[in-house]
Amino acid sequence: MLRFLVRRLLMTVLVVAVTSVVAFSLVHLSGDPAAAMAGEGASPADVESVRKTYGFDRPLPEQYVTWLKRVFEGDFGRSHYLRASVAQVLADHAPITITLGALAIAFAVLLSIPLGVLAALYPNTLVDRLAVGLAVGGQAVPSFLFALLLIYIFGVTLRVLPISGSGSWAHFVLPAIALGYYATPAIMRLTRSGMLDALQSDHVRTARAYGLPAWRVIIKHALRHAMIPVVSLIAVQLGFMLGGSIVIETVFALKGVGYLAWQSIQRSDIEVIQAILLLIAAAYALLTLAADVLNGAIDPRIRVG
Repeated sequence: MLRFLVRRLLMTVLVVAVTSVVAFSLVHLSGDPAAAMAGEGASPADVESVRKTYGFDRPLPEQYVTWLKRVFEGDFGRSHYLRASVAQVLADHAPITITLGALAIAFAVLLSIPLGVLAALYPNTLVDRLAVGLAVGGQAVPSFLFALLLIYIFGVTLRVLPISGSGSWAHFVLPAIALGYYATPAIMRLTRSGMLDALQSDHVRTARAYGLPAWRVIIKHALRHAMIPVVSLIAVQLGFMLGGSIVIETVFALKGVGYLAWQSIQRSDIEVIQAILLLIAAAYALLTLAADVLNGAIDPRIRVG
């Protein structure tokens, strides 16, 4: 198990290192960062002043090494637009995105896994068709349109839930449903297909032949085997929710990291953009690592392989 963990950890560090290079390079390859930060009406002297102030006149490898050293020290730079440290800006916005992502993935898991199991237990029945129909609907309806429907029904017509802001837990109900429903179809379909394969496997037939209770065969033997790819998918979906929730955050006026990224791109806030790209990539890598470790605990053959 220790060797398995070390291999996965080294791979995670490598992914984050490569991503840091990409995050740093993309900002510079998209144009002159000094001109973008100075603004459209800036004179050449103003652009040159910005270039010297932020060190853009130095070679790119030197800029990258300097930036990476500061990141290791916990210093992501300073937002030239907000006039505050990037670390503080992220600390103000990250809790909203983390809360939204956690609630959304919880909603998706609690809805999709039971539906996937039921669809596999009763294939080609009304239950199966309803589950598949729900999955198709989740993929066909854009997330922003589904969010607007939730706002109209529960916020405007019924007036039971708030539709904007983040003042209480109730403000996260509709955004979490809108964001989580987008991930439901993929998790449900993968759970269904995994359960269908597991129910036809030899070890499940052996468990049934021994006379084990049906619930124990389904949960301990079939579902445990089927959950291995599902765990990896859940980790990827959670990473997407943390990094790609800009549409939902905008619709519900939640000032999270996605909303901050959109604003920073408009403002050409280079330091903030670089920090967000790096942190999102690190979150993806760490979530994938956690999924690999959990899968290794579920199935020892993964650790051996």
